[in-house]
This record gives sequence, C-alpha cells and structure tokens, in this order.
Amino acid sequence: MDVLDAIAVLAAGIAAGGINAVVGSGTLITFPTLLALGYPPVVANVSNNLGLVTGNVSGAYGYREELRGQRRRLVRMGSASFAGAITGGLLLLTLPPEAFAVIVPVLIFVALVLVVVQPRLQAWMRERRDGRERHRPEGGPGLWIGVFGTGVYGGYFGAAQGIVLIALLGIALDDDLQRLNGAKNAMVSIVNGTAALLFIGMWLLGETEISWWAVLLIAVGSTIGGLLGARLARRIPPLVLRGVIVAVGLAAIAQLLFG
Repeated sequence: MDVLDAIAVLAAGIAAGGINAVVGSGTLITFPTLLALGYPPVVANVSNNLGLVTGNVSGAYGYREELRGQRRRLVRMGSASFAGAITGGLLLLTLPPEAFAVIVPVLIFVALVLVVVQPRLQAWMRERRDGRERHRPEGGPGLWIGVFGTGVYGGYFGAAQGIVLIALLGIALDDDLQRLNGAKNAMVSIVNGTAALLFIGMWLLGETEISWWAVLLIAVGSTIGGLLGARLARRIPPLVLRGVIVAVGLAAIAQLLFG
C-alpha cells in the first residue's frame, strides 16, 4: 500500500465512522474503497469489519448521555446482536460472496419504508397494545428475533445494518429517536466486535486473510469520524435525521445494485 492508497483508506474510514454514528452504511464507503485498491472481496470485507469496530465504539460513546437508562434494553437486545453476529460471521467464511447479493438491496429498501412510515405505524401499534405490553421498554420477542436477524446480516456484510436496526427499534419501542439511535450504535458495536473476534480467531487458524494495514487505517479514521458524527447527529432534529436515513439508504441501494 503506497501513500496515496493509505490516504484514501484513512479518508474513507473517517467518512464511514461519521456516517455509521449518524445512520449506518459506512461500510459502503470503506468496502468499495478496498475493492478499488485490489483487495479480494472476502479479505476486504473482513479487514473492513475489523477496522470499523473502534469507529462504532466511538460513535456509541458519543451517545453515552442518550444511553442512560437503557441498560435492561441493551442487555436483552445485545444478546440477540451477539448471537446473530456469530451466525453471520460463520456464513461469511463458509458461503460464496454472492449468497446475499439479491436479498441485501431488498432488505435495505424494506428498512427505508419502515423508517418513513414509522410514526404512523408506531401510533397504530400503541393504540392496540394492552397495559402489560406498554410497560416493556426492552421490546418483545418479535423485536429480539428482528435484532438477531439484523445481527446475522451485520456479521456477514454489515452495510446498512444501522438503518434496519433504527427502523425496527423505532417501530417496536415508544422512545425518542435520538435515544434509539444511541441504542442502535451500541448494538452495531456488539455485532462488529463479535464478528471481529471470530475473524481474528479464524485468521489465527489460517482460515481467512486480513490486511492489517487496512485495518489500522480504517480504525484510526473511523474512530475520528465516529466521534465527530455522534456530536453532529445528536443535534439533528428527528425529522431531518429520518430524511438523512432515507437518503443514505437510497445511496446504499444504488451502490449495491450499480456500484
């Protein structure tokens, strides 16, 4: 990797860390960058996942005020993210790279529809909840299953998992969008961190390859971007944040279909 390549990867890491803190889909910046520099898809995917871990953690740290009072919710949903990430990471190392090529754009599109209709759907669901359900701020079994599925997807590839999570949380939970965005950042950190540990273990066993220079550059860049992105996102009104989510999601679909 020469100097210009290193600068490109570092810049992509900063941009990805910022976008992940605000919405998600930072992978759609760093992953194509590594592909453009000649890395094989699986190597690029694994290296990218490892590099973005610190950025996701820094983004979650930037939302620490919004995370207060959500411990029970995060423990419950975090277990789903953890189990899903292990499953998705194993799929990445055993299935062909084309396995999710068709379903990923569809998943992102459905998530964007959910984000758009979230306020109306949330109000409809609130009217039909009984008193018992209304006092379950950690969500029911349906949400756990949805978060698990998102964790599988995140462990396999990860692009736009934040969009899917924010859509699920926004519909299933009656809470402020910024608090849900903080919870989303925490769960994405769990998914990426779990998958990263799995990938390192497989690397030690000689079952996969990792570009550690790419990991280092993305890690430095995404950490900076995550802190900056969290500071920006916490000041965005809910309506504007929802618009940003939709815009980034449409860009993600375009990248996957035509990139």
